[in-house]
Amino acid sequence: MTVLSVVIPAYNEENGIKEIAERVLAVGPALKMAGVERLELLVVDDGSMDRTAEIAENIPGVRLIRQPKNKGYGAALKTGFSKASGELIGFLDADGTYPPEYFPQLCKSALNGSDLVIGSRMAGEDSEMPLTRRIGNFFFANLLSILGRQKVTDSASGMRVFKREILEQIYPLPDGLNLTPVMSTRALHEGLKIEEVPIPYSERVGRSKLSVIHDGRIFLQSMIWTAMSYNPVRILGLLGLGGIGLAGLVFIGLLVVRLNGVTTLNPFGVFALFFALVSSIAGINMFALGVTFNYLISLFYKKPIRQGLFGKPFFKTPLDQQFGWMGLVSMLAGVVIAVVALTLGVNGWEIGRLWFYLLGSALLFLAGIQLFIYWLLLRVLEELSQREILTRQDMGLG
Repeated sequence: MTVLSVVIPAYNEENGIKEIAERVLAVGPALKMAGVERLELLVVDDGSMDRTAEIAENIPGVRLIRQPKNKGYGAALKTGFSKASGELIGFLDADGTYPPEYFPQLCKSALNGSDLVIGSRMAGEDSEMPLTRRIGNFFFANLLSILGRQKVTDSASGMRVFKREILEQIYPLPDGLNLTPVMSTRALHEGLKIEEVPIPYSERVGRSKLSVIHDGRIFLQSMIWTAMSYNPVRILGLLGLGGIGLAGLVFIGLLVVRLNGVTTLNPFGVFALFFALVSSIAGINMFALGVTFNYLISLFYKKPIRQGLFGKPFFKTPLDQQFGWMGLVSMLAGVVIAVVALTLGVNGWEIGRLWFYLLGSALLFLAGIQLFIYWLLLRVLEELSQREILTRQDMGLG
């Protein structure tokens, strides 16, 4: 028998809790048609200072769970998850913004194989969401799509259904309003099957507890740090490639100018030159650091690296294994250019004709050193990652 446990976190929601609870209970017959035999409704009172708990306790069919102190939206949900008995767990807010009438559709998707089903407020249904929050949700959804390499339209929806068995994979989750974007981020990086079902969104009953600026900042930080704990090269690598690309464009422009006979730079040219130097070295370091962090994560979890910069290899030999020869070639090129420039200078060339090549020599040599050092570090980490496996093989333990 399939059971759906619906959790409603409630904090000072005396004006809306009765209506939303009764609407949830009313979808029982429709749930049976979707394949869910029984509905369990849990209201978690998160230390309310009004009559929320009293009202909820007197609603037939509601199981009330009290938290004496206000611990936060996420903490209330996790309390409900721990008390739920269903194979499927759903949740929605107590303010009437989400339509419980769509639970049968979400459950049908879960029963058809999806691990996490999100009611998307941004996927085409009528929505009364304020413009500022719509813009914020659009930004966070696209950010998550970039970080997780899977299209998501609503990363922070507060109406979902998921299989109880995935809790171990998506925990830990935060206690605050950022539980939903962190859940989405973890689910994507854990390789869970996510599906979105378009739902309408209504204007809430009472005053919103969400601060666009404060909570938006927390959402952003939570998503970035969660993604970094799974696949740091996705973030650091993209930033690093961006820095290297910008530096490359600047150096190409300066080279064209130099080949046209211009040996002096105006203030903008000098600024561009130093920007390119900083951008290139910083880009190389960020890219290599992201690769290194991925190795460290694989050591921590004792699992092979599951993600990467683009999700699939672009080279037959992984790029990080080529850092060694790339670094040596870069250093050698830097030395050769420096020797040629010095020879030309000894033979009478003015420094105004040589400074660009000397600068390029220094950049190549510094970049080469960075690549070679990271290559050494990555080889040590690779050796450590294989140590336990090889030891077990040598001891005949499989």
